[in-house]
Amino acid sequence: MAESDADKQRAPLKRAPRYCYPSTYSAKIPRQLQRDTSILSIPSDREELATLVTSLRRHLQRQERVGIRSLWGKGEAGQTNSVISENETQLSGTEGDLFSDSSATYKAKTLEELRTAIGDCQRCKLSSSRTHLVFGVGNPRATLMFIGEGPGRDEDLQGEPFVGRAGQLLTDIITKGMGLRREDVYIANVVKCRPPENRNPEPDEVASCEPFLKKQIDLVKPEIIIALGKFAVQTLLQTKAPITKLRGTWHAYHGIKLMPTFHPAYLLRNPGDKKLVWEDIKKVIKEMHGSNA
Repeated sequence: MAESDADKQRAPLKRAPRYCYPSTYSAKIPRQLQRDTSILSIPSDREELATLVTSLRRHLQRQERVGIRSLWGKGEAGQTNSVISENETQLSGTEGDLFSDSSATYKAKTLEELRTAIGDCQRCKLSSSRTHLVFGVGNPRATLMFIGEGPGRDEDLQGEPFVGRAGQLLTDIITKGMGLRREDVYIANVVKCRPPENRNPEPDEVASCEPFLKKQIDLVKPEIIIALGKFAVQTLLQTKAPITKLRGTWHAYHGIKLMPTFHPAYLLRNPGDKKLVWEDIKKVIKEMHGSNA
């Protein structure tokens, strides 16, 4: 018997199956596709779908690590906890990722190859206002690596990190305080292009640069990282804790010892806190040279 108009109106609408759940960021192959092999009868089709699913999952995991926890508008999807497992390294989620354009990044064997892989980067909106991409500088096999937030005006003009007034103060810390040469260490930033008006980099900008910073760390293989300033510290440690609570205490970044301290630019505005940075630097010197330092 035919359905009445009233029955049709009362019939619930069937929703299309959701294959990527925002609450877990886990892309799944529909059961229908798993059962119906005729849909994916060609091996290359199945492999391509698997590659796309894996790449999407890795992309969403990286977005979550930098604070982008939903692809929907505010209030449309819940936030999730971190998806980083204990077995992940700093390069987890970058190999063969179709969405981040980082395949060449992953394959780079030297810093020079990595810089070539980055090229004339247009991966985020910072590229539209930069003068130079600021990659990094120093010893490619350094024991000690400094990581700041991003280039400032002087760095943008010269294409080298920490060359302005804050950079001169960092050089003094390295040479006069630690007894090293600037070329003995490696210096890089979280993002490679200057944010307008020196604002903090935004989550999508960090996500675009994240594979490059990770690869720099992987290639240099430092024993110790000194993270300079609130933004660099919070980005590397994936925390919102204030730097006043984090500085002066050893932390770990994928098995590498990390010491948070104030940014040199902050010290130019607050010279009274130089003594706190010196306390942090002395802990690094002791760790580098042993308990008798």
